[in-house]
Order: sequence, then structure tokens, then C-alpha cells
Amino acid sequence: MGNPGRKNIFGQEVQVTEMQSEAGAAGAVHGSLAAGALTTTYTASQGLLLMIPNLYKIAGEQLPGVFNVSARALASHALSIFGDHSDVMACRQTGCAMLCESSVQEVMDLTPVAHLAAIKGKVPFINFFDGFRTSHEIQKIETWDYEDLKDMADMDAIQAFRDHALNPNHHVREVPLRTRISSSRQERHVTHTTMLFRQSYRSTWTKLTLRSVLITSCSTTMEQQTQSTLS
Repeated sequence: MGNPGRKNIFGQEVQVTEMQSEAGAAGAVHGSLAAGALTTTYTASQGLLLMIPNLYKIAGEQLPGVFNVSARALASHALSIFGDHSDVMACRQTGCAMLCESSVQEVMDLTPVAHLAAIKGKVPFINFFDGFRTSHEIQKIETWDYEDLKDMADMDAIQAFRDHALNPNHHVREVPLRTRISSSRQERHVTHTTMLFRQSYRSTWTKLTLRSVLITSCSTTMEQQTQSTLS
């Protein structure tokens, strides 16, 4: 789970907690997000199905959680560990955004996009990849520097997320919405929310792409300078 004592972009050590089951893990993610902590979890197959009830709540409350899934087959008449997308496809209706990778490098590059877009767009992500090939592959990849990730993070959105968190020093009362909404009004609301989220995702992706090109250009220039010096 990483190097002990390693700190994140906020200068804090990441807390890793192992729950008894995936259902408990999803509940812990929901509670942690509600308390204002940026939270992620990892699962696959039947474990993801156990998280579905909490996925609806997390998406409905617009909490920026990220569920990393190594997509695998669901066990039906027999136990199966083969890689397919039947587990992820069972979560399409939950309201979570879905992002897929097809290589180890894409997992490295797009997972930060899932986290940053979730924070800015207020929509949880199911970030998934092949659970039989990609999840077991050993490959050399280019890693992101923490300073670059910190520069890309929308600190205003993070602060807004924390300001709306449950806090014993600032008591709030959550009242469930029980009013009837017309189908046309609900459709307009969903369309507007989707449009805002797409804009936030595109801006995050564009920023990462530009940053990647800048880093590549700098490394290429340094390599050319080194080669000219050696020659």
C-alpha cells in the first residue's frame, strides 16, 4: 500500500484502513467523505456489487469519492476470476462517472484525472481497468510528481468540499428532500448537472494533457542538451 510514512500533496500521511468486507468499506468511504476527508477504495467483482447501495448515496450527495476497480467476472453458477466488465456494468445506473484504462501507463495518468475531476465536478468516479491483464502486469511507467499534482488540484473546490462536511463544531441538520419534482424539471436539472460535470472533466483533462506535453518537452530538451554536451 505504499511506503510507510509517505505524505500526500497536503503534507499528511495517508491513512489506510482495512474493513471486514466490501460493504463495510463502502460505508466507511461514505462516512469519511461526509466528514470531509478525500477518500478512495479498491475492489472488484462481487465486492463492487456489495458497494452498490452506498454508491447511490455517495453519488446523490455529490461526494467526490473514487472507486478503483480491477474489472472481473461475476460468479454465477460457478466461481470465476476471469476478466470482463460485468461487475462495472452493474453500476451504470448508480450515478457515478466511469473512467476506463487499457494499460498500466493509462492507469497512472488517468487515475489523478478521476480524483481531480471528482473534486471539481462533485461526482464520484468508478475508475476501472482490466482485472486479469492490466492489474497483474509489471511495466515501466512514467510517474507523476507530487508537485505537479498539487499544482493541478483545485484547492478552492477542495476547501468548498471541506466547508460542507459534517463537523461537531458547526452543527447542521440534514433534511431529506421529499418534494415531488416534475419529470421535465428533473430532466433539466440532470442535464445541467451533467453539463457542468463534463466541463470540469474536460478542463481537468486538458490541464493534465498540457502539463504532460510541457514535461515531455522539458525532458526532451534536457536530453538533447546532455547529448550535445557529451558529443
